[in-house]
Amino acid sequence: MRRPLLYGTFFVLAAVLFTIPLIATPRVHTPLNQQASPNRISTAGEKHFKQLTVQNDMKATEMLSRAQIVRDLKSFLSVSPGKRPTLSNWVKQHPEIMRAEWSRGAKKQQTGTLSSELETMAKKPLSEAYSHIRRNKAYVSPTFTFDKESYYVIAVTSSSKESLIALVNADVIQSVERHQLRNLRLVPYPSEGRYRIESVLPNSTSDTTVRTGEDNGNASHYSVDEVVVKFRKTLTDRELLELRKTLGLTVVRHTREIYIFRSTKMKTEELMTYFRKHWNPEFVEPHYLYMTNELPSGQPIVPNDTLYSEYQWNLPEIATEYGWDLSKGSKDIVVAVIDTGVQADHPDLQGRLVEGVNIVDPSSPPDDDVGHGTHVAGIIAAEVNNNEGVAGMTWYTKIMPIKSLDSSGAGSTYSVAEGIIWAVDHGANIINMSLGNYAEADFLHDALKYAYDHGVLLVAASGNDNTDRPGYPAAYPEVLAVAATEPDESRAEYSNFGDYIDIAAPGSSIPSTYIGSRYAALSGTSMACPHVAALGSLVQAINPKLSNAEIMDILKHTAKDLGAVGKDNEFGFGQIDVTSALQAAGGQSQSLQLLPNQFRKELERLKVQ
Repeated sequence: MRRPLLYGTFFVLAAVLFTIPLIATPRVHTPLNQQASPNRISTAGEKHFKQLTVQNDMKATEMLSRAQIVRDLKSFLSVSPGKRPTLSNWVKQHPEIMRAEWSRGAKKQQTGTLSSELETMAKKPLSEAYSHIRRNKAYVSPTFTFDKESYYVIAVTSSSKESLIALVNADVIQSVERHQLRNLRLVPYPSEGRYRIESVLPNSTSDTTVRTGEDNGNASHYSVDEVVVKFRKTLTDRELLELRKTLGLTVVRHTREIYIFRSTKMKTEELMTYFRKHWNPEFVEPHYLYMTNELPSGQPIVPNDTLYSEYQWNLPEIATEYGWDLSKGSKDIVVAVIDTGVQADHPDLQGRLVEGVNIVDPSSPPDDDVGHGTHVAGIIAAEVNNNEGVAGMTWYTKIMPIKSLDSSGAGSTYSVAEGIIWAVDHGANIINMSLGNYAEADFLHDALKYAYDHGVLLVAASGNDNTDRPGYPAAYPEVLAVAATEPDESRAEYSNFGDYIDIAAPGSSIPSTYIGSRYAALSGTSMACPHVAALGSLVQAINPKLSNAEIMDILKHTAKDLGAVGKDNEFGFGQIDVTSALQAAGGQSQSLQLLPNQFRKELERLKVQ
């Protein structure tokens, strides 16, 4: 089985990047089923592993950036001069290129203006690039830092003795670092003070303080002056007016019988006590905050996407290449990505998006200002076999971008619940939720039940705190809870575990699309989750008659059993297997003709065989 070059310890070979393969030493990793217990990993050990994961993601992202820039520069030179765009127009399409210089013999063109300080910093690598070009050799400089951002110089040549030198701003590396420090909970997140937030012990209003990243694993967050109430019936105008007068309330949001109130007179605990005493509601709870959480017979299909073969270890690992021979997906199936939005004009997502919504700001489109949602969307649906960037797991599946998380990567119970309801009402077949927290919220559960009852397949990330505390929405019975695995098929040490875990999928240093029309490698159960959502869409494409419950059963019972025999707390039923799932769902297992009550028996029979 192929192993990626982007894992383990990296040796950056700057000047010889074009001629010698990048070398990686595989990380020695003891499978967790050989360890005494996953929760015995020390806090210091967990933190160290997470820090290494962030560093690996940054280095992998740097390599993705360099590989894509090389591809773009060579693509420019491959077009005859009369048909290619002008150098200045081409650079406008690549905003990460700060300066570009084309030459052929004595002819030269240059575009891009640098500050005097950056010009000074780039002088040495640019001089090295010119020296290589004069000898008709390619060049890539080491990365250097200016004003807290990364830069490097790349030069390529063509057979017609043309050359192109580019100074590249690789600030995507710092963006990934900031993102992953939050995503892997290495820093307190969200910071107290946002959303009028209070940190509390899960499923309570008992105060706790989040001082370090490790504290996130035992904390939830809610708005201190808000409350969520589900009444037995919709309130009348008169009742609302009385509440406004008595409690100083304003209605923040309202969906059917569910209201979010904000009070100028009472705090959350007082509001909860009042409504329980005087209104007998179906439920009343704090307004919690949620945050982001990335072989068979036949011939494999290996796509030509430029970053695929070298960097995308994840898809071959779960037998996707063989599965594509059975199903590539369907343009009629829609996966709603409830997240930070999606970059609509990313070149590798063109034609793959349907209408979405911005819950955070309904007056704006669901554009991504974080990168997380775009990365999740690319894992599912980046265009395949287009000689561009990465390959998604599906060739035709559509993405519905639902922006429920704001520019900090966090969003309230209401915004997530409203996103779920909107997605269901607008035709989503599957909902991906790479987000979560440790508080049970009846309001959110109500929305999930609504989606499940409408036949929607629900998939959620388990969380990145290496804890067995159930994370929500993943732990709800209507939802497939996803853990993350490493290339060696061990559980990623950041991945949450517990008896609620249903299934596992690759989650470490997963290459995918990223904002700014770029590519990045991220780690987390947020990255594992969309693999499962994508597989659900492939299964639904091969057999549209299957219910959401039947698809959940197929994914569980065709998974590759890892860890202890049978379902366990680390991997659930195991790591997803694309080909086995599609074989079970399609004609090869004759499941098209099976009645629902026969379905589980057939799955068990297939597992025995």
